[in-house]
Amino acid sequence: MTVKAYGAHAGDQPLESMDIARRVPGAHDVQIDIAYCGVCHSDIHQVRSEWAGTLYPCVPGHEIVGRVSAAGAHVSKFKVGDLVGVGCIVDSCQHCDDCADGLENYCDNMVGTYNFPTADAPGHTLGGYSQQIVVHERYVLRVRHPETQLAAVAPLLCAGITTYSPLRHWNAGPGKKVGVVGIGGLGHMGIKLAHAMGAHVVAFTTSESKRQDAKALGADQVVVSRDANQMQAHINSFDLILNTVAAPHNLDDFLTLLKRDGVLTLVGAPASPHPSPEVFNLISKRRSLAGSMIGGIPETQEMLDFCAEHGIVADIELIGADQINDAYERMLKSDVKYRFVIDNATLAG
Repeated sequence: MTVKAYGAHAGDQPLESMDIARRVPGAHDVQIDIAYCGVCHSDIHQVRSEWAGTLYPCVPGHEIVGRVSAAGAHVSKFKVGDLVGVGCIVDSCQHCDDCADGLENYCDNMVGTYNFPTADAPGHTLGGYSQQIVVHERYVLRVRHPETQLAAVAPLLCAGITTYSPLRHWNAGPGKKVGVVGIGGLGHMGIKLAHAMGAHVVAFTTSESKRQDAKALGADQVVVSRDANQMQAHINSFDLILNTVAAPHNLDDFLTLLKRDGVLTLVGAPASPHPSPEVFNLISKRRSLAGSMIGGIPETQEMLDFCAEHGIVADIELIGADQINDAYERMLKSDVKYRFVIDNATLAG
């Protein structure tokens, strides 16, 4: 079937309206009419070929929410009319240790929602800047938030799980001091989630003007990271620091804030590497520098349920599809609080 979408034909071209093909649902497939799709910074990296291997036409989008409009004969989890979501994963090998553990995000044969090889036309996956998507039911998530919050739920499918997964893995909760570096699309979710988990949350920002914003999101304290005295006051004190910044910077500034056995985990993905940290900042306190990538399907469902229970959604700005190129430029200037979401009803023109 043919549906409307927004995508680019080359890295140096703007996104534009286009027609794309979607497969007819198979026996285990769920067809979803997409209501809203969040806009992730990785969309910019990929569509503009800042990350290697972009396949064109490129239709980004992996923060997808909508309603089931058709279900295959053997689909058991969903029915027509259900509110559902699709995140960053639409397939995996289903038999490796990672898949068996519900960590499909680490499967060597994980298929991303866009820009990954597939048997469907045009030979690679096309994402959520589109009217419709067809996905195997294994990779579809149930949304339990009220429908009135659906647009603000969309970013949970990437920004939410990207921050939830490391917070859960390193046991953020009561009695733990957790830092969140950066107050943007990822960081604002990290603050909300860590606060809801019961941790003492410290937000790091380069801008004094974001202090009140961070407090409103749930931060117990706010540190301007350019102020050496403010940073020094927290040395050797953090159990976990979640670094969401997607630009290269000095990691040693944050490693020294970790207590013994503390962890600095990276979730922001810059287009070029961070400077290497000083090894003595690691070995002197048995500190760990780690990374985390989205989350598996079971954990993503757990995150959505946790957010529904605690009334957590993203702070968003809703845009029409024809505003996407302007939105990209604004994102590069950090001119959004804190996530753009496309109203996919506008794709039809």
